[in-house]
Amino acid sequence: MGIREEVYYEGGPHIGDLILNLLIGLTVVGIPLTVGAIVRALWLRYRITDRRISLTGGWMGRDRTDIIYSEIVKIVKVPRGVGIWGDMVVTLRNGSRLEMRAVPNFREVYDYINERIATKNPTYTGAK
Repeated sequence: MGIREEVYYEGGPHIGDLILNLLIGLTVVGIPLTVGAIVRALWLRYRITDRRISLTGGWMGRDRTDIIYSEIVKIVKVPRGVGIWGDMVVTLRNGSRLEMRAVPNFREVYDYINERIATKNPTYTGAK
């Protein structure tokens, strides 16, 4: 039997991202943004635990990415939707980046991830 993980957050992107982009989609220019928001709302799921960050997404939710905290060297947050939700970019040790869009409660999620990185990666200095 494997080690149990404590789930901090499990769910999809903030509903406000979809609503805002549906309103923007009323213009011809905003249609690509609306399509992206619909795809995120349907198939993007975040699972943040005390051991890893997992993203399931892509067309029909077929792509999955797992990141363990010891591989993260940098995390940046950007508020969206008047600060109600936000985007995060996680940079890994090998230089690759993972973008997390429309994360609900992004400030709390960011703090939680930062704490986990600090305990798993002794060389991590944090963004604070």
